[in-house]
Amino acid sequence: MNTIEKGKKYVMNTYNRFPIALDHGEGMYVYDENGKKYLDFLGGIAVNSLGHAHPALAENIANQAKKLIHCSNLYWTAPMANLAEKLVKESELDRVFFCNSGAESIEAALKLARKFGNRTGRQEIIAMLHSFHGRTFGAVTATGQTHYHEGFGDMLPHIKYAVFNNIESIKSTITKNTCAVIMEPVQGEGGIHPANIDFLKAVRRLCDEKNIMLIFDEVQCGCGRLGTYFAYQTFGVTPDALCMAKGIAGGIPMGAMMAKQAFADCFNPGDHASTFGGNPMAASCGNVVFDILKNGVLENVAENGKYLTEKLNALKSKYDVIKDVRGIGYMQGIELDMPVSGIISAAIENGLLLANAGANVVRFVPALIAEKKHIDEATEILDKVLSSL
Repeated sequence: MNTIEKGKKYVMNTYNRFPIALDHGEGMYVYDENGKKYLDFLGGIAVNSLGHAHPALAENIANQAKKLIHCSNLYWTAPMANLAEKLVKESELDRVFFCNSGAESIEAALKLARKFGNRTGRQEIIAMLHSFHGRTFGAVTATGQTHYHEGFGDMLPHIKYAVFNNIESIKSTITKNTCAVIMEPVQGEGGIHPANIDFLKAVRRLCDEKNIMLIFDEVQCGCGRLGTYFAYQTFGVTPDALCMAKGIAGGIPMGAMMAKQAFADCFNPGDHASTFGGNPMAASCGNVVFDILKNGVLENVAENGKYLTEKLNALKSKYDVIKDVRGIGYMQGIELDMPVSGIISAAIENGLLLANAGANVVRFVPALIAEKKHIDEATEILDKVLSSL
């Protein structure tokens, strides 16, 4: 029984997996068990910040495993404290809660918002239509796409939805019971839609006026993906709290929720916790990734992200089936006038790993180390696929 057959027999059926079994990777490339080489422009779904088998990250994992992998949050460790210091000093927020995933960081933010609102008897949270925040009950309730809700019965109460990039919609949705607004600066699963800067500024002013907590979900768009370490820095609008995960530790499971001091103070010992959150292994990897990103990789994303946009727009000019090119840095997408599942499958057959962001959008979220030559190779393969339509 090969890997795929074994997986189909024993692994719970929660993914529509492609029929390839990956074995190893190096840099921007991965190889399946048959030795076939693929250019990876999915990056573990925006996770593998430094690509595959990065020497510094691999060395850190080996060294840290010999020292301390886990010890519980009943004690302090240097990797956790050092990473928290770096994140705070890089941001305009004051405190960090470490967890293991994006959904967990969202859950932490939702609980913090409710604890904040409880001081004044408010518990309503406004999320955006077409958003995506994760698969746990709180996170999926905040997700403004009903097909993620289907089959699970009633969602959690007191979460409402407004139209993204429409300040009037948010104004009309806010009530005296509203304690928080949550949104992605760039909507990911909803189709790669960046926020309008004026919209974000207007939301910030509105939240200030009404003492409402503003939460940014940077799980996919943060950690350097837009060319700044935090996504909010690209837009120049600071939230009261933000959620991050995916690329924070380069592939080791890790998440974090950050907040300004006035909001962080709403949590007391026992209000929230995470057994594995901020463990020495994950936190040490977060430190390595942070330091490498700040040593030229962010500039690479900012520069070559523009090049990726140029190459995708060149394809748009060539093929009428492409209706739009949108995104920032290394989080971009092309919208087609047809479902993209067949295009993605054909790209994989031709040695390029991609994924969708909704039925009609092809998503590009490569490792942040991707160079122009990799962008050329990816768009050449995609050109070949599109020409065969």
